[in-house]
Amino acid sequence: NCIICFEEVTAASGFSNEDESSSRVVMLSQCKHYFHDECIFACVQSKTSEFLECPKCRTLHGIKTGNQPEGTMTYVVQNGMQIPGFNSTSAIVITYNFRSGIQGPQHPNPGARYHANAFPRVAYLPNTAKGQEVLRLLQIAWARSLIFAIGRSSTSGADNVIVWNDIHHKTEWQSNYSGHGYPDPDYIKRVTEELHAHGIR
Repeated sequence: NCIICFEEVTAASGFSNEDESSSRVVMLSQCKHYFHDECIFACVQSKTSEFLECPKCRTLHGIKTGNQPEGTMTYVVQNGMQIPGFNSTSAIVITYNFRSGIQGPQHPNPGARYHANAFPRVAYLPNTAKGQEVLRLLQIAWARSLIFAIGRSSTSGADNVIVWNDIHHKTEWQSNYSGHGYPDPDYIKRVTEELHAHGIR
């Protein structure tokens, strides 16, 4: 069945006009799932983005980009900083910085001010081969404007502020009391999976 219209793929699409008998089927190139071409066309028309997420398995087709405002991402390798749980005597320290500004047409409230509260923000990775790979993926995510967004703060409830955007970071390096630090042996695996889910490899 076509998961979009719930009709058999051999039958006409639920999006066809009554006088149409077309049952053309397309296969998405990466995940190989089949849909009526009218159904996929309706999905594409309903979005403003330049990528398609498979309705069945959520595999991304195309390059996903976000609407993160202008800012900076820098990093340094800090010798003598050992991330608990990792066999490394240095750490990768990432700094993100933004300034408050005016929202553009790609943002939730064009023309309204947005606020860069609690910046700069600092995140930590172990300086290991896997930590360096996560850094590489985060740099791609930054270039695609996916790490932050403008929205509502989950901590303060304030609107029109710059918030994290579904790619978790470790903002503490010596304590995991808040859940945002180390030790956390599964963090590298989890954040890699989050980045892959955004189409970043």
